Amino acid sequence: MSFSQDVKSEILRRKVPRACCAASASYAVACFGKYFDDRGVVLQTENEGVAVFAEKMYARCGITGAIIRKDRPAGPIFEFSVKDPVQVEKMLALFGHTGRETTLRIRPDCFKCQNCVSFFVSTAFLCCGTATDPEKEYNIEFLSPRHSLSQQLEGILAQHEFNPHRAVRKGANTVYVKSSDHLEDLLTFMGAGNAAMRIMGQRMYNDMRNKTNRLSNCETANMGKTVQAAVQVRMAIQMLEEAGALETLPKPLQQTARLRMQYPDLPLAKLAEKFDPPVSKAGLSHRLKRIQEAAQRLVEQTGVPAVSEEESQPAKREDDV
Repeated sequence: MSFSQDVKSEILRRKVPRACCAASASYAVACFGKYFDDRGVVLQTENEGVAVFAEKMYARCGITGAIIRKDRPAGPIFEFSVKDPVQVEKMLALFGHTGRETTLRIRPDCFKCQNCVSFFVSTAFLCCGTATDPEKEYNIEFLSPRHSLSQQLEGILAQHEFNPHRAVRKGANTVYVKSSDHLEDLLTFMGAGNAAMRIMGQRMYNDMRNKTNRLSNCETANMGKTVQAAVQVRMAIQMLEEAGALETLPKPLQQTARLRMQYPDLPLAKLAEKFDPPVSKAGLSHRLKRIQEAAQRLVEQTGVPAVSEEESQPAKREDDV
């Protein structure tokens, strides 16, 4: 089962305590179904549970509807409808519509209590919503062919600070929420607390993974810098040795050069412990820097180019090949 289906299943298990909330859920079916006018209302869905939920909500409002199953190669579609003229009149009176509006708009006076908007939004999601698996990305969408309804739904979500956005994709008006924080709040608002916890857990995992990756990349970069610095020091020492200039350096620098060449792979902290008496890491770093400066002065004075490690290795004899 997909994450989107999990969310819908959780919403369908939610209890609708009041008649006004059932009316708000029924109103969402009308607004976000296939059509809603003086002919009645039709909702088509691949989820049988959504069609049954719509039928129950209308029944609680005293309106009788019907469900039919339509088989197709890709899978069955379940259609809930209210088409009987008497029932259609009841429905239009309940929602305060004539059924002949040129532009369908959500009537705020259909929401009687604080929970009515919650049931309206959650039922709208049942009818036209999708949720992306949080392991891939954070995203919830509401799709509708009606521009004005999408615009108003965006306004309702914005009033509750869910930070919605709206776009037109492939001819469908799409209202979407992408921020993980707002998704958690929206799912909780719609009665899908378990799905909200799943997003929270995934976000914590992603944050930890990203932090680990950053630390790993930082450590790798630091290791690279350390290796590069050690290579440059050894090249400087070799240059001074070949030029006979190493013996002209102060005794502490000569000792540092010998120990660096004797232990080429030791980190500075470990190398500092090899001295007698031991020196500090900062002091050792300062000595190595002075050795490099001495090598640089030698280059400037003699014009001899710096020697790479490969060039400093003895040439192979033909007998060794």
